Amino acid sequence: MNVLVIGGSGLIGGETALYLAAQGHRVTLMSRTPPSSPALTVLPHLCGDYVNDDMGDGRLEGFDWLVFSAAADIRNLPTDGSVTPEDFYRRHNDEAVPRCIAAARDAGVSKVVYIGSFYAQVAPQRIAECPYVASRFNTDRAVRALTSDQFAVITLDCPFILGHIPGTRVPYIAALVDYAAGRLPDMPVFAPRGGTNHMSSRSVAQAVLGAFQSGEPGRAYLVGDENLSWKAYLELWFREAGNAREIEVSDEDHPLFPNAIMFAGAGATVAYDVSDDDLAQLGHYDRGQLLLTVRQVINAHDSGVQA
Repeated sequence: MNVLVIGGSGLIGGETALYLAAQGHRVTLMSRTPPSSPALTVLPHLCGDYVNDDMGDGRLEGFDWLVFSAAADIRNLPTDGSVTPEDFYRRHNDEAVPRCIAAARDAGVSKVVYIGSFYAQVAPQRIAECPYVASRFNTDRAVRALTSDQFAVITLDCPFILGHIPGTRVPYIAALVDYAAGRLPDMPVFAPRGGTNHMSSRSVAQAVLGAFQSGEPGRAYLVGDENLSWKAYLELWFREAGNAREIEVSDEDHPLFPNAIMFAGAGATVAYDVSDDDLAQLGHYDRGQLLLTVRQVINAHDSGVQA
């Protein structure tokens, strides 16, 4: 299949693009600027801004499948107060994403896998309380409503995602590795209260292919892998970084896991098991991948540090 990945320079989009290409599909990336990772620069690239560009101008023609992995989150939210979170997310998610996916339908794309967020499924009370969760909920409903007999939209609602694309260095992940290794002595060591589900970007990529091949049109699948408290998650990082220790739990705002990104609520524990039926429909993507992924991320970062 000829596949376009919007958001292909990011972690989930990039991992998915590489995986689909390895399975024999013809993959093109779309993002505002070309990717810098050598692993991704081998793939064709289309410049595109789904918020500001007219995606009905013909650039989406010729593709069979579309992966949309570019919805806005707190990392994109302006911090200067120039726009409210509600207005920002409404423009970038609620309005722009369905408009782009409708343009893909009109261009002849037959299937879309939309990378969503798990909060509306696992913490539905937050839809009325958090602009980000409300926006992801609204966007998901709008894009799946585009499904017809000729056009399929399938959502994968993802938890916290971890992974690594060779040749990339993500500042937040670099800081987490240095924190776990004891190289940030001024940063206090503690864990937030609560916990969440985690999943590797590689497993997401496998689930994307499964959704294209056998997913039910119009469905939103809750995907995930391992449930861990933040204490257990950080202790895993510290142990694998060669700095094993027991970590105390605190209600303080954590410098790397602040309350601002805890969209299920500060101190909340989000834990769930993936439905066996859903897992089968998505092709039994790999499970139990968190330890391996943490090791890969640490090794990749430390190799760069040593170089």
